[in-house]
Amino acid sequence: MIDLRSDTVTRPSDAMREAARDANVGDDVYGEDPTVNELEARVAEVLGTEAALFVPSGTMGNQVAARTHTERGEEVLCERESHIYKWELAGLAQHAQVQPRTIEGDERGVVAPEQVREGYVEADGHRPGTGLLTLENTHNSKGGAAIAPERIAEAADAAHDRGVPVHLDGARLFNAAAAHDAPAAEFVAPVDSVMCCLSKGLGAPVGSVLAGSESFVEAARRNRKLLGGGMRQAGIVAGPGLEALENRDRLAEDHRRAERLAAGLDRIDGLSVEPPETNIVLVETDRPAETFLDDCEREGVGGVPFADRVVRFCTHWDVDDDAIDAAVDAVRRAA
Repeated sequence: MIDLRSDTVTRPSDAMREAARDANVGDDVYGEDPTVNELEARVAEVLGTEAALFVPSGTMGNQVAARTHTERGEEVLCERESHIYKWELAGLAQHAQVQPRTIEGDERGVVAPEQVREGYVEADGHRPGTGLLTLENTHNSKGGAAIAPERIAEAADAAHDRGVPVHLDGARLFNAAAAHDAPAAEFVAPVDSVMCCLSKGLGAPVGSVLAGSESFVEAARRNRKLLGGGMRQAGIVAGPGLEALENRDRLAEDHRRAERLAAGLDRIDGLSVEPPETNIVLVETDRPAETFLDDCEREGVGGVPFADRVVRFCTHWDVDDDAIDAAVDAVRRAA
């Protein structure tokens, strides 16, 4: 099976396995795990933030951020197709107890500053007020669109002008940085908090990091505990995370292979593919997505449905050039 369902399916490298085995550990709930502390400090350095917090998953990172930034009952502005709104089991309502107000971004999921201004609600005797703006980069539902840092800054500035903090869902932030050949810190500078995953393109077996100011992270640590994310000898998984963090430069290889995959699939009758910006390839099919994927699976290729007639393939470090070419041949047979 050539597994293109997600960049989360990767197997840890030998170096990651060794890092897990040899990790210096302590009780992280007491702040005593030296490997976790090292990972948090290193991520904060890379992102240009004061502090960072290791969390088990990207979803938990987003939900902790929302609860930390807001008061119960406030509204959260989020893009209509964003992960925090669409794919996290209504966590904003369940965990932070806030009310989402959606913004329909452009075809790449970019939220314009005027949309932020229009969506903002002033608190009064009848309305809850806007407590948070969330943005996403890269934008998963928009085919891994890598949004430029200046576009992030424009939306964030509009929120800040109204006293509203901004959280960036940067699950694939390092893909955006690779696509723009810019440091990740440049994308983070305009916002108040950011979550980035170590377990997607970077290849760690588990874990994400939530980053921001020292005061934000101190409050977020309490909310991580509340949501069940307080881990003990977590250096076992933080060690592979440190190894994964050094894989940022190789993400360009995944992007190149996504372009190769897209070009090959686009030449197949019945399929239509737009050139990808990062490592996500969205394919329009001439039949229901589930049917198409069943046929692909029989030929040895895995993907996921994204709409009635759209499927997603995702490149990652377990898939080399030969596998990309084999996947194109297999999909051609399936089509």
